[in-house]
Amino acid sequence: MNRNRTAVLITCYNRKTKTLACLEALFNQALTPEITLDVYLVDDGSTDGTAEAIQQAYPQVNILPGNGHLFWNGGMRLALAEAIKQDYDYYLWLNDDVILYPKALTTLFATSGHLAEQGDVRSIVVGSTQDPEQGTLTYGGVVQEYWWHPLRFCLVQPNETVQRCNTINGNCVLIRREVVQVVGNLDPALIHYLGDYDYGLRAQNQGCSLWISPGYIGTCPLNQTSDSDQRLQEQLKQMSGPKGLPLKDVILYSFEEWKLFSQRYGGSLWFIYWLLPYRRLLKGWLFSKLNIKLTRTFGR
Repeated sequence: MNRNRTAVLITCYNRKTKTLACLEALFNQALTPEITLDVYLVDDGSTDGTAEAIQQAYPQVNILPGNGHLFWNGGMRLALAEAIKQDYDYYLWLNDDVILYPKALTTLFATSGHLAEQGDVRSIVVGSTQDPEQGTLTYGGVVQEYWWHPLRFCLVQPNETVQRCNTINGNCVLIRREVVQVVGNLDPALIHYLGDYDYGLRAQNQGCSLWISPGYIGTCPLNQTSDSDQRLQEQLKQMSGPKGLPLKDVILYSFEEWKLFSQRYGGSLWFIYWLLPYRRLLKGWLFSKLNIKLTRTFGR
């Protein structure tokens, strides 16, 4: 019997209840006997007892301590580096706020296996998640939205068939060994959100294929957005942080990280694409200045 040894990679910080729920759904997966799961979980300095609770409930989980400054990309990079030492057949990225449906992994493995039968052994398969209350699409595979804008992506609605995509949200992703052998680990130059997009694009550029599995594999709520009424100084401070400034329809990353990403994938016009997202802050600043001037001139 051919066994599929799979390393499940998770990183967490102070979300004990969510992390335990994620693990419960993971260990309740309806899997065939040839699939084995080894979990590598990075606890990045949680102070809410996450590591202790996991150790008690799921002693088989390999808990890797972080330094408190890893965030998503650093935590997943640490977990993957440790798992690579054991040369697994598959590597599964899993966010700790994802609740997998009982047959989620069966769908992912079946999709990857079907692609391999067709000769595509360097494949990445991403699962789509939906909001637990609204049922709307939250994360999954993304494609380039406009032909003229290589850095503008949009989510692809899953259907009953396998679909191609350009890159991925890292919430639930199944990666074959052959891909990791070519692409390697996540980029240490990135901190949080852009690590998954970068990995998918690097994989595509190195001859790997990216696919969206059929249907939804579980639930995952959208990250909260920032208050658009924040003062410019507050917005700039948040944008410079590891998680950037998440607005309603876009995340404004730090200047340095977005510049690196733009240079890699923006082509000869990367400088324009680098600056485009920040026009929102400039527009808000101009409106606030205009409003102040009109108030002083005409009164309230």
